[in-house]
Amino acid sequence: MCFIILLLNFLPFFSGLCYAEFGARVPRAGSAYIYSYVTMGEFVAFLMGWTLILEYVIGSASVVRALSTYVDVLFDDKMKKFFESVMPMKVDNLSSYPDFFALGVTLAFSVALAFGAKESSMVNNIFTLVNLSVVLFVIIAGSLKADFDNWKTEPTCGECEDCSVCEECKSGDGGFMPYGISGIITGAATCFYGFIGFDCVATTGEEARNPQRSIPIAIVVSLTIVFFAYFGVSTVLTTVLPFYEQNAKSPFPHMFDVIGWDWAKWFVTVGAISGLCASLLGSMFPLPRVIYAMASDGLVFRWMGNISSRFQTPIMGTLSAGLLTGILATIFELEPLVNMMSICTLLTYSIVASCVLILRYEESKAYEKKGDHNPRTFIFIAKQLIRANKLNHSTKLTSQIVTALVCCYVVFCICMAVLLTSYMTEISAGKASFIALLVILAIALATTLGFIYFQPVSDTKLSFSVPLVPFLPGLSILINIYLMFTLDKNTWIRFAVWMAIGLTIYFFYGMWHSNIRQKKSLTSSTDNDKDKDSNTFDSTS
Repeated sequence: MCFIILLLNFLPFFSGLCYAEFGARVPRAGSAYIYSYVTMGEFVAFLMGWTLILEYVIGSASVVRALSTYVDVLFDDKMKKFFESVMPMKVDNLSSYPDFFALGVTLAFSVALAFGAKESSMVNNIFTLVNLSVVLFVIIAGSLKADFDNWKTEPTCGECEDCSVCEECKSGDGGFMPYGISGIITGAATCFYGFIGFDCVATTGEEARNPQRSIPIAIVVSLTIVFFAYFGVSTVLTTVLPFYEQNAKSPFPHMFDVIGWDWAKWFVTVGAISGLCASLLGSMFPLPRVIYAMASDGLVFRWMGNISSRFQTPIMGTLSAGLLTGILATIFELEPLVNMMSICTLLTYSIVASCVLILRYEESKAYEKKGDHNPRTFIFIAKQLIRANKLNHSTKLTSQIVTALVCCYVVFCICMAVLLTSYMTEISAGKASFIALLVILAIALATTLGFIYFQPVSDTKLSFSVPLVPFLPGLSILINIYLMFTLDKNTWIRFAVWMAIGLTIYFFYGMWHSNIRQKKSLTSSTDNDKDKDSNTFDSTS
């Protein structure tokens, strides 16, 4: 159990290391979209970019919705009560009222971002400084009232003898892990978006002075700071008050209100609002850059990537993305937004980790010039799986073997995730058939990673590289996919609808206007002109 908790704590670092390698390898705007374009081609890149757009849109919408809820709670839900009485929305899976405050904040931030990265980054630095100051204050001040016995207590409502399993309270079993290991895993899948900041760093490769060095450092440092910030405030929060006395909508003002520090309540409120504003800027900042990268490649409408000559930003892409974000924040509640962002985040991190494996074993440049003369026989390929052929350089064949093995590994991860999420009760009960299937899948995963490990790596020199390849990226892929399958069915349905819209755009527009197709058409027309000139010359002769 402790091992699982440790893995979940270090999972963001695993994904961050993969992003750091690609940020150093491909320092261009577009982040995982560019990585997948380089590694897996145009179609997978479009799926990646389309998922990233949804991730950042939903991420921004969830943050601004949380900001609206936080502000409204401070004033006794007056805004919510007013709009529910004037404009109620009685639609399943939607908000009970249109949140126009969230829409206004989103549009204001979109306009601010459209003015340029320099001005918006200065405002973001101010928000971040205030937020970090308040985080330090919460950790230091809250530790004065901390009591670790709160990790041992169980909820009591006074109306039943065994309140730890009371249906009315529904507060779990009490203690350090009130909802058990399944609760931790579910929470990790839902709250993984809290570490999305390092992805934003990787999208600014073209704007960094020395991206090969600065991007890996920025990612590792930001992950470390975020980890200790979350660890510190969550420890203080749960030791000052037991989990069943928390206020989920405004936890820290409620904590200081309970202990009688009213002045600290408003100080923390200012910090919380600054933190949410910083998160909103961080979520919205990379979105127009992804749109710009896709529009430049012709996969989405090119007008969305037009750069303003005055502000040097893609204004149309920024404003259109802001409008979509505002609409989603207006009509959706916070929980479905968070779940949608989680599935997008976990998917992008899985693809980036897969790209790390594929590119690390790509064909060596030294061998590429000589040509690949390795036989494609079954015996030769089987021997190459355990490196019995003693190849010193990665070749086109070994690169193809690794690509196939990575695909097999992803399939095995999906099977493992389905087994663990659907039949955990049977596995916990020790049923032999399910245990045997679990062992078989574990052996298949380990064997696949072993075969990848035996392949010769590329001779490309990297300023930063992920350690323990292929095992660390492989572990990241497995945990990410498993967390994706712990999300609810409605989240998968919404994600499928978004991908269906994206595929429609790709097959009816992007596929026909992409730069790759344009180059092929130009090459084909040039060859035809040469043939015509040749025929004309022959007839003249």
